[in-house]
Amino acid sequence: MDFWVAAQALILGIVEGLTEFLPISSTGHQIIVADLLGFGGERAMAFNIIIQLGAILAVVWEFRAKILAILHGLPSQPRDRRFTANLLVAFLPAVVLGVLCADLIHRYLFNPLTVAGALVLGGVVMLWAERRRHVVRVETLDQLRWHDALKIGLAQCLAMIPGTSRSGATIIGGLLFGLSRQAATEFSFFLAMPTMVGAAVYSGYKYHELFMPADLPVFAIGFVTSFLFAMLAVRGLLKFIAHHSYAVFAWYRIAFGLLILATWRFELIDWSSAQG
Repeated sequence: MDFWVAAQALILGIVEGLTEFLPISSTGHQIIVADLLGFGGERAMAFNIIIQLGAILAVVWEFRAKILAILHGLPSQPRDRRFTANLLVAFLPAVVLGVLCADLIHRYLFNPLTVAGALVLGGVVMLWAERRRHVVRVETLDQLRWHDALKIGLAQCLAMIPGTSRSGATIIGGLLFGLSRQAATEFSFFLAMPTMVGAAVYSGYKYHELFMPADLPVFAIGFVTSFLFAMLAVRGLLKFIAHHSYAVFAWYRIAFGLLILATWRFELIDWSSAQG
């Protein structure tokens, strides 16, 4: 493994960790940064699966006490059974759509210009959602009902379009559907666990031939880096939302998306090589 490959793995691990749970689209950032670094091909596909597992392990570790409490309470606590059922309800739409459409979406939408458009549009929607009157019906996750969970699960399906952001779709969807800022963010984190693990397992099985022993050092760098920076991002976001809105993320999305479009329009960067 040469220095440049190790540096690519480090940079992409940082990008994944910092962006996976922020409403700014980790997939979109990965596509843009990987294209700029020239990190592509089959190795990149396998690498992305590994660093996503690193990020999801971070949120599992952060919420380990609550996860263990829910598992312990499943046999006897209706509240824990209801919460688990809500997660399954929210998880199912992404499973169905992912199996049916994942290959088509990856073939036609995984490119920088689609990412840029989705970043800008998603930012505008976030600003609108933040500025509208927010009526809270669900203050805590214990008050979440199955049809609230289903609506958030349907919102999560929008994140299959790169640049939309899984966490952005579920958090803003939660706010629009009457969840408090804290409840929407926590449910987004918990919903990420089965969604991302399921996607990683499915992709890992489908592309198992891409995992080569020689790539283990590269994967290890990306995995550890992604885990550490995802931990920082999760803790930082939970503290941030206690006193701030998501508007700053919306403006970042808009600015970043417009920057990509400007570099394309004025031919500063040839994004066409990354199309399809």
